[in-house]
Amino acid sequence: MEPDAPVEPGGQPVDQRDDQRELQDAQERSLQLDAGWTVGPTGLRTRSAARVILVDEQDRVLLVRGHDADEPTRHWWFTVGGGIDPGETSREAAVREVFEESGLRLSVEELVGPVVTRSAIFDFARESCLQHEEFFYARVTHDGTLVRDGWTEIEAGFIDEMAWTTTADLRSTEDEVFPRELADIVDGLLGGWDGVVRAIGLERD
Repeated sequence: MEPDAPVEPGGQPVDQRDDQRELQDAQERSLQLDAGWTVGPTGLRTRSAARVILVDEQDRVLLVRGHDADEPTRHWWFTVGGGIDPGETSREAAVREVFEESGLRLSVEELVGPVVTRSAIFDFARESCLQHEEFFYARVTHDGTLVRDGWTEIEAGFIDEMAWTTTADLRSTEDEVFPRELADIVDGLLGGWDGVVRAIGLERD
């Protein structure tokens, strides 16, 4: 039998309280609109980001479905992840973002890669932005529970759902998928990473 988790005064397990504190910290950070964004030499608001191709025991990848507030019929699927905070490494940002967006816990040691790099120009807050992205790969076993408590106000405003998705579903969806080659990338990783970083280059999302 495993020992009981440590309990703080008030009867709540310490690890559960730690999780709640981290989610609260994430929400407080969201009130300062993405401090990682800076204006680059092109005049575009620019940041670096870490994303995770997170695959479960059924070879499904965890994806987020968002919509365009100015174009309600436009939807797209993308991987979990987000901006790298000041003082963070890309690996630290990746595991933090996975937890904040899904409630799933990873360690930096579980991340493989980066397996893919790309830069993307997209419209955000009614302006064009440039994001330089590193994608890591990780395997996870889960019970099907996904938690939204760490979503920022901005994320809650444009994210519709999270879902474990097969590459067959990705290829058949009428929604946009980012990166566009994601189904091929996931299929190529299922047997293990070959050690080659796939550089996509610049895309317009």
